Amino acid sequence: MIQAGRVTVNGKPVTQPGMKVDPQRDVICVDSEPIATQTSSKKIYVLLNKPVGYQCTVSDPHAQRSVMELVDQIQERIYPVGRLDEDSEGVLLLTNDGDFAFRLTHPRYHIPKVYVVRVKGFVERQTAIKLSDGLELEDGMTAPARVRFVDYDTATQSTTIEITLYEGRNRQVRRMMEAVGHQVRSLQRTAIGNIKLNMLNPGTWRKLRPDEVAQLLELAKVTPTPKKEDRLKKRVYQPPRKSATPVAEIAEEEAE
Repeated sequence: MIQAGRVTVNGKPVTQPGMKVDPQRDVICVDSEPIATQTSSKKIYVLLNKPVGYQCTVSDPHAQRSVMELVDQIQERIYPVGRLDEDSEGVLLLTNDGDFAFRLTHPRYHIPKVYVVRVKGFVERQTAIKLSDGLELEDGMTAPARVRFVDYDTATQSTTIEITLYEGRNRQVRRMMEAVGHQVRSLQRTAIGNIKLNMLNPGTWRKLRPDEVAQLLELAKVTPTPKKEDRLKKRVYQPPRKSATPVAEIAEEEAE
């Protein structure tokens, strides 16, 4: 099965039959389906409000600060579900349940992830439509997304928008914004499916309730990517009327 390329560990094909894995941490799949592993550990599901400056790694000698330092009170061995880069903050889930992690990270399940991103310059409606339709990045075309205008700060010439993704690639939001000519100034993930930060302070965590875990797994079964007509509704992205004015001219008008 390994020689046929049917076995993956954490989403990557296995090439060496002697590869060592940790059944409590690694997601092992055959033909894209997770295999059952025996473990005596009880299932743990944790929501962490990850601060900027921490890396989503369990054992990386080059990482200055790991998110595992923030949950070291938990006795069970857990690991991050997916990634949130060092310069980003917000919702991060950790668990020791391999099937749960697989369902939240595999592209087939389309779990929505919501990001609030502040970028340099004014994000025009046409730019938002490009982000919504999908962009060609170095690792292929991005899936359809939802984009909503939040605010424009004339003092810093920064636009804040909300982006909902239905896939999870490495540094995807940052790369999407760079592809349309906007440098990211701050990035926060505010929700994964039905799980939101609410009043959880940066660097703190709580365990998910059983009903929250069940809702996430149910969402993984039914959540589709949004239809094009839904993404292009007028109220999906509605910046101020003067959005067609270049950013520099907006700043001059405000000064006058």
